[in-house]
Amino acid sequence: MQATVYRSTGSWYTVKTAEGKMLQARMKGVFKKDEDITSTNPVAVGDSVEIEMEENSADGNAMITDIHPRKNYIVRLSPHGRHKKHIIAANMDQAVLICTLKQPKTSQGFIDRFLVTAAAYHIPVVLVFNKKDLYKAKEMAHYEYWESLYTDIGYKVMLVSADTKEGVNEFIDCLANKTTLVSGHSGVGKSSLINLVLPGAELRTKAVSDWSGKGLHTTTFAEMFDIPGGGSIIDTPGIRELGIVDIEKSELSHYFLEMQPYLQQCQFNNCLHVNEPGCAVKEAVREGLIDEDRYVSYVTLLESIGAKDYRV
Repeated sequence: MQATVYRSTGSWYTVKTAEGKMLQARMKGVFKKDEDITSTNPVAVGDSVEIEMEENSADGNAMITDIHPRKNYIVRLSPHGRHKKHIIAANMDQAVLICTLKQPKTSQGFIDRFLVTAAAYHIPVVLVFNKKDLYKAKEMAHYEYWESLYTDIGYKVMLVSADTKEGVNEFIDCLANKTTLVSGHSGVGKSSLINLVLPGAELRTKAVSDWSGKGLHTTTFAEMFDIPGGGSIIDTPGIRELGIVDIEKSELSHYFLEMQPYLQQCQFNNCLHVNEPGCAVKEAVREGLIDEDRYVSYVTLLESIGAKDYRV
């Protein structure tokens, strides 16, 4: 029987059958579907799985016997060790990154790490800037710069306020009939926005920590929710850091979308676009065809690959 994983709590999973029935399930023994993926969680939210009903189970529990091939998936460094990976979710149509320019401020480094990770796994991204009601002239100027920058690269960008509901209809429309991973730092208002999309979900929300300016974690496990009218949201734990996983230095520039047209024009095939002569990417930066801040992000990420500290 085929089912979709809606929630993972470690050893137990909530799955939904094709008939719409929710069941509690666990894995049948230890198995690994993809030999090239070594992760701390072989089954992830969004996975399509095969299940069998457990015999003599008074609660109607099921066993997960197999994982269907994934359309895509996205990983992060496991909290259990920097050499291990954790699959955040699988089989998405898109990802939405909730950002803020105040209380707390999302860094461009974090945004660019997320975009690179999503591009590596072929997942389109929408950037949603929340808390517009808090923005004054300085923050609005910053937003307009980022909106122009990321829109020119090819990303959809929108400005909303979960408190005043401004822009929320556009946010809801972009989720319709799609499976969407929703992510962002803790404290950016992710749960507040999801609560507006899913009346009755009542996801827990917390204020930003006064002393650190960083968000407080509210979501512990990834979980999928069905959207009334079609589509689903995969809510993820607030991510404070996101390491670049399984990306070689020679590959990184391929995931900066605006660099792609210039990669074949470099003098050397193995150009890293830092110190090499005849680099078309650096020339594009000098000519203003590639944003200088994005190039700085690229160099910073390049230096972080293989380094011990992935935080931004």
